[in-house]
Amino acid sequence: SAEQAVVTLNDELGKDKNLEATKIRGHKTWNELLNRIQVEGGTDEQMKTFYSCLFRANLFSRKFYERKANGEPYYYSPYDGKVYDGYMYTDNGFWDTFRSQFPLTNILHPTMQGRYMNALLAAQEQCGWLPSWSAPGETGGMLGNHSISLLADAWAKGIRTFDPEKALKAYAHEAMNKGPWGGANGRGFWKEYFELGYVPYPESMGSSAQTMEYAYDDFCGYQLAKMTGNKHYQEVFARQMYNYKNVFDPSIGFMRGKGVDGKWQEPFDPLEWGGPFCEGNAWHYTWSVFHDVQGLIDLFGSDEKFTTKIDSVFTIPNVIKPGTYGGIIHEMKEMEIAGMGQYAHGNQPIQHMIYMYDYAGQPWKAQYWLREVMNRMYTAGPDGYCGDEDNGQTSAWYVFSALGFYPVCPGTDEYILGAPLFKKATLHFENGKNLVITASDNSDTNRYVDEMRVNGTVYTKNYLKHNELLQGGVIDFKMTDRPNMQRGTQESDLPYSFSKDEKVK
Repeated sequence: SAEQAVVTLNDELGKDKNLEATKIRGHKTWNELLNRIQVEGGTDEQMKTFYSCLFRANLFSRKFYERKANGEPYYYSPYDGKVYDGYMYTDNGFWDTFRSQFPLTNILHPTMQGRYMNALLAAQEQCGWLPSWSAPGETGGMLGNHSISLLADAWAKGIRTFDPEKALKAYAHEAMNKGPWGGANGRGFWKEYFELGYVPYPESMGSSAQTMEYAYDDFCGYQLAKMTGNKHYQEVFARQMYNYKNVFDPSIGFMRGKGVDGKWQEPFDPLEWGGPFCEGNAWHYTWSVFHDVQGLIDLFGSDEKFTTKIDSVFTIPNVIKPGTYGGIIHEMKEMEIAGMGQYAHGNQPIQHMIYMYDYAGQPWKAQYWLREVMNRMYTAGPDGYCGDEDNGQTSAWYVFSALGFYPVCPGTDEYILGAPLFKKATLHFENGKNLVITASDNSDTNRYVDEMRVNGTVYTKNYLKHNELLQGGVIDFKMTDRPNMQRGTQESDLPYSFSKDEKVK
């Protein structure tokens, strides 16, 4: 209404209602926001790039609510056109942002994240489906049912503002029905996924990508049920979490498409884009097993075979074969220009892969390649991204990686270690505590972790727990120019994998 427009305008402009005062307030707001992470001891370009990424990561998700005259929030629903009390958010594609943009928000803005989780469930009530890509209402864009990743990750990180029973019920509906929009609203070929254990090809384009993402999402449903003591939904989702294995061909070491008859697609070329994959090829999607990296390693046969395959991603030619796309799409051209073999950092599916070295006892390779990506694929200028920024996801990857850790598997409380980019970083949390990360010997040459201490105690694990971060304190990295091939190599140092830690068959 016109009356609400005036209320909103006054709220936005404040008391002074002039351009200069508004500009000063805006500067103060962003300065306080960006100072939640203070980095020191990098080059001028690294500082600019870091804060450019932190700025963009914080632009999403967008608030989609207004304030009444008494200050209470309410909103016009983009889902059913009605007005409701409370908070709503929009402009986010979860296929991208479940990976690190939302996990970064869990760290920096837990209060807002708690409101967002309730907004997800409100959206489900208003349109009948959990959002997958809101702009501003549901579009059904991309693949997977990643609202459950957001909900499970929030709960695992101590953000428990929502009803988990309602969330699990909503996800079960999502997983066993197909909605009216796009590929990620409900599940395409959900019956085949449950009955065959995979989505068949060529019946479904992107079938193997769907299979892997559904399996991860079912893990998140299982996790939320387990954390909240819901044995019924634990049993429902436990059955599907290994479905990723059904589209892995051990004879060639790749995920690939499989027909309804159980036969592999022919012919097969791991360089071909599309087909059973989405915006990528087999070199990119074979790693989409966030919740069970050890299970994926076992499919390869050994740590050595697994890490050799990751090595190969960077060493094979950056050849493009458009496949079913029939022509060059921008994700292909961006991978080619990047010049790092088949490593397509400009799109999201492979962005976690480098951290997988940590699961196979070779963390020094992660430390090397993470620095290469930060150095070669990010700047603060107009060409600062090597591809899709997508609602803050690619920026959040940089923020996490520059700090020295990354959430490979949202829905668990672990962050997988890389190596910090700066000599010092200080995180100021909402709970009033501060975490200081130091690496005084850090340089472009000294990119390897020789020793790590947490609050003075030597720490050998390849991961950090969320609560360890939020308690504050000091994490000190001793950096060197040569890989330490003994640190982080023991079984006890390896991160969580479902099949190793849960023993669910």
